[in-house]
Parts: sequence; structure tokens; C-alpha cells
Amino acid sequence: MQRITFQNSRNLTLVGHLYPSTSQSIIIMCHGFTSDKSSRGRFDKLANAFQRLGYSVLAFDFSGCGESDDDRLTLAKQVNDLHSAISFVKSMGYAKIALYGNSLGSTVCLLCYTPQISTMVLTGALTGPMKYDWDEYFTKEQMQELREKGYITVHRGNRTVMVDQQMLLDFEFIDQEELLKNVHCPVFIIHGNADEEERALCELTKRGMKWLSPDSKLEIIDGAKHGFMEHWSIVEKLATDWFLKHFPLFD
Repeated sequence: MQRITFQNSRNLTLVGHLYPSTSQSIIIMCHGFTSDKSSRGRFDKLANAFQRLGYSVLAFDFSGCGESDDDRLTLAKQVNDLHSAISFVKSMGYAKIALYGNSLGSTVCLLCYTPQISTMVLTGALTGPMKYDWDEYFTKEQMQELREKGYITVHRGNRTVMVDQQMLLDFEFIDQEELLKNVHCPVFIIHGNADEEERALCELTKRGMKWLSPDSKLEIIDGAKHGFMEHWSIVEKLATDWFLKHFPLFD
């Protein structure tokens, strides 16, 4: 694994972990809301599994997250960051690209689809509008900060993440049909059913599958919560099997 840096179009430095291989096929991994390229160790395990199969992998921090430059989080900025990551790996000579997205990172992957994307694997995916009660996720002090400053400060280890008010609105105003009907590659979506958030996300995805390509698939892991922490070995098996089938290592 190599620590690498690259620029987004806003001249911010993004930091990633590159897992190289001899294949020109690379999987770009997109983390969830306020998380980072390690994703509590889950992305490290998954990237290593993909690399063992022969794929190259790039897991990177969105701007404002992990080790990347400071920025207020919005969905549009994360979409820009992923486009920048795609341009970066193309400049390195990678000819075939697949995406892996977790939670909000799944939405970013879907929004960044172009014909050069061969396939996607998405876990705990946000595929349509979700209205969260943010008072359940943030403290009274954070909600007061939002009213006064227009953003919320979240502490993630040594990192201070600034969540823009726009980001909280972005969750609510996703047009599911518009998001999914323009994605023409096979998409594999993995959900759980063991907590309220994941059940709601799963129902959203069920309603949206009709707009994805006919070779797309939804898999539900019984007993898995939104983070999949206790079921990550199952996620790893499902994801690796899917990529081996839908994302050839060599032409």
C-alpha cells in the first residue's frame, strides 16, 4: 500500500491509499458520511482482499475528511472529488475502472457514473431521498452551531470535520429516478435489515431497482446493521465474487 496525494478541481489536496497490482483494472473506494479512507478498518480489509485478487485499489479521503485538505462537506463537493480521483487514476494509466461506495459514498458513486465505469458495488446505499431527524444524530450544541454558523463541527479522532448545512439538505432532495436511470453499468447493492436506518435505506433501494440496468442486483444480509461491522466478512465475499464476475482483471 502506498500513501498518495492528488488535487481536485478546487486545488485542494486529497490523500489516498493506493494498493497497486499488475492489472490495469482499478477499484476506487468512496467512504461514508464524515468517515475516511480506512472506514474504521473496513476499507483496509476490503482493499487488501481486492488487491489479493489482482485488482489495483484507490481508497481516498473526501475533502474535509481524513487527511485531505479542509473543506465544508457537501454532496456536490464529494462528487467533484470522485471525478478528480477518476481523472487521477486515468492519468496513471488505469484503463478499466470500477467503484465501491459505502453509505453516502454510494450516492457519490451513482452521481459520478460515466460509460467508463464498468460496475459498482454499494453497501448501505442511499439511493433516494431520506429525511433524517438530525437532533438524533447531533448534540444540542451542534444544532445551535448549525443555526448560528451554517455548519456543524464533528470530531473524528484528530480530525475536525465541518458539515455544511447544504449537506444535511442534500440527503432529503435526491431525485431517485434521475439518480438511477442514468447508470447503465451493473450495480450490486448490499443492505442489512437489523436497524431502522438500514431497513429504510433498503426499502428505498427496492423501489429504485426498476431504474437500474437489468443485470443489477440487490442482496440483503440478514441481521446486518448499517455499518455491517459484524458481517464484514460476508460483505467481502459478496463484493469480491461480484467484481470477479463483472470486472475482468485483463481484457
